[in-house]
Amino acid sequence: MIQQEGPGWRLVRDPDRSPFSVLVGGEGWAFELTDSEWAALADVVGALVDQHRALVDQLMDEESIELELDRPPWWGCLDGTREQWSLSVVLSSTTARSVEGGWGSPAAQAMAAAMQTLRETSL
Repeated sequence: MIQQEGPGWRLVRDPDRSPFSVLVGGEGWAFELTDSEWAALADVVGALVDQHRALVDQLMDEESIELELDRPPWWGCLDGTREQWSLSVVLSSTTARSVEGGWGSPAAQAMAAAMQTLRETSL
């Protein structure tokens, strides 16, 4: 089992808890994901962070940006400034379950980094 957490975020991967082996959480909420849902979420969050990183030098200090990415089954949004941003995600599954979550700053940055680390170690 791999568990990472900090103020306002939590990420756990336990391969023995099939089919929902990954738990993603925020301030007062959490949901479990299958491996394929988790991989797709990590890809969406990674793409949003990469887009922000590519644009950050073009933003003035007081300027804000909102980036959205719709890559089924996930929709994601990164909203903020050069230094501080939040993340929101929505899973719209073809099954009967859907989930929604989000992290404010600085939990969003910590969660995105933890997702990247877990994704790299899970390959």
